[in-house]
Amino acid sequence: MSEEPKSPLKEITQPFVDLVHAPRALWGINLGYFIEGMIYFGMLQYLAMYFNDYVGLDDIHAGYMVGVLTAGITISMFFFGGLSDRWGVRFALLAAFVLLLAGRVLISGAPSSLPNGGGFWSPLHLVAAGGIVLIVLGYGMYQPAAYAGVRQFTGPKTAAMGYAMLYALMNLGGWLPTFFSPIRNHYGIDGAYWVYTVLTLVALLSTAILLTRPTVVRAIAAAKAERAAAGEATEEKKPEEKKPKFKIRTWFKNHPLADPKFAFFIFCLIPVQTLFAHNWLTLPMYVERAYRETWPWISTNFEPAVNFNPLLIFILVPIVTAVTQKRHVYSMMIVGTFVMAAPTFLLALGAKPWTLVAYLILMTFGEAMWQPRFLQYAAEIAPEGRTGAYMGVAQFPWFLTKMIVPLYSGWFLEKYCPEDGAVHSESMWLIYACIAMSSTVMLVIAKGWVGKDMKVRAD
Repeated sequence: MSEEPKSPLKEITQPFVDLVHAPRALWGINLGYFIEGMIYFGMLQYLAMYFNDYVGLDDIHAGYMVGVLTAGITISMFFFGGLSDRWGVRFALLAAFVLLLAGRVLISGAPSSLPNGGGFWSPLHLVAAGGIVLIVLGYGMYQPAAYAGVRQFTGPKTAAMGYAMLYALMNLGGWLPTFFSPIRNHYGIDGAYWVYTVLTLVALLSTAILLTRPTVVRAIAAAKAERAAAGEATEEKKPEEKKPKFKIRTWFKNHPLADPKFAFFIFCLIPVQTLFAHNWLTLPMYVERAYRETWPWISTNFEPAVNFNPLLIFILVPIVTAVTQKRHVYSMMIVGTFVMAAPTFLLALGAKPWTLVAYLILMTFGEAMWQPRFLQYAAEIAPEGRTGAYMGVAQFPWFLTKMIVPLYSGWFLEKYCPEDGAVHSESMWLIYACIAMSSTVMLVIAKGWVGKDMKVRAD
């Protein structure tokens, strides 16, 4: 008997209906993730300027400090991502927020309590660096714990949209710093940072209140029952089984990176991921400097341009996920990385409003096509009880990206888009476009090797 054709509208709307009925525990994660998106992206867009204005570093060395934060977060996930599997999602999230709060108090309070300037190893620099270390440690637990929670609290109907909405909500929060121009202009970057610090406390309290222990227990039980009803195999832990002894050879043998196809797949995404890093390492200074003479309003109020991407991600990710959730992951990677990388060539045409807007819209559409699916792929292939660890490993190439890009982004800004002097940003973006496009080229070349074995879909 042939299957009754489904309505295209229902195909799009049904995942949203399923998500509305998802466990309350899932929304306990989503609210904190939404607030944290605003805080993280809001503080990140000013961080290079923070070290320029308060610590007295040039573009190159300010970029290094941003790299310490962004790369440090990802390597921290690599080592501490599995803590949520051992401690539980709730405890890991609360511990992470405590560390994030402490680190942001240090960074926000340093400029007003210590002498400004002095460069590297000055008291202000050391205190700010200490705050960055605490934030790095907090994030090492935070994002893997959030994704581990989505896996634990969702069933077959809500899993795909659960991952996508988590990614989208953080980006919706990341759009809200658009409205921080008046705060920054009136109270300075440190004043804006204090607002974000208070919001971190709000995220901590909301997570503690919504994600109670009974709520977590009920959500996990409901998700297991749904999987069992759908015929998914679940692993029951036997009390009499003893945990095998740790052996370094076994650890390397079972490590995800021991699979050459999986390793190639995640590492070949590094070039296109450089565009993520340029969102905070290059775009704020580029917009402020390149548009200063011709479009002064855009230059003075650079926040809307810098934060346009997160708003579009929030709008596009659920829609694109719903429409493409039956598509093969590898095919989505090829198309998505191409759509994300190609618009960078538009910025090579010059600093014009239409090139900036077109770039932001098109590259964000490409990001919405592949990034959430990649995160789902990494989470779903993890063995039972190792989701946090696998999420941490999947983030390792992202660590390399955030470590490598700050090493050259400051040099490119000083050469092609300096604070003082002639601006020739076209060459900078042409080079960046060629780098990003190489991910698509590698994925196409390796399709017959990697793509044929990749069976994971979102359905």
